[in-house]
Amino acid sequence: MKAYLTIVAVALALLGRSPAQDTKAADRGGMESIHRPDQIKWKDGPASLPPGAKFAVLEGDTAKEGPFTMRVLLPDGFRIPPHIHPNIEHVTVISGLVNFGMGEKFDKSATQPMPAGTFGFWPAGMKHFVWTTGETIVQVHGIGPWRIDYLIPADDPRNATPAKK
Repeated sequence: MKAYLTIVAVALALLGRSPAQDTKAADRGGMESIHRPDQIKWKDGPASLPPGAKFAVLEGDTAKEGPFTMRVLLPDGFRIPPHIHPNIEHVTVISGLVNFGMGEKFDKSATQPMPAGTFGFWPAGMKHFVWTTGETIVQVHGIGPWRIDYLIPADDPRNATPAKK
């Protein structure tokens, strides 16, 4: 028994915490968070995606260095023109269907389907594009800052001129 206790004490010392430190998340400043689908607060945007997209940041800050997780809600037929990201991108399809293609030209016939439950990742700088079938929710996670750079500047919604009234 003494040997077992010694092993536990050494393991806890190596981990840098004791059982007394294992308290509720609220006692540690809310380090954990649970996001139920019906409680997610969707916002319009982000501005780097064409109009109609909504998003919710679940963890971190997509504009800052460090880990982040966000969900993006895309309407049926939504298109994201060819683009790249400066960091690796990890995508899980929560619902709907993402049609994923690689290359510099948007070509619906050159895409592969990513139905709900599919996970994919691609390296920084990989040229790709997507379109959706049905309302689609994807979860994107990675190391920020998250950015999207369109291959054709005119495709970037941030470059659009405001509509005249």
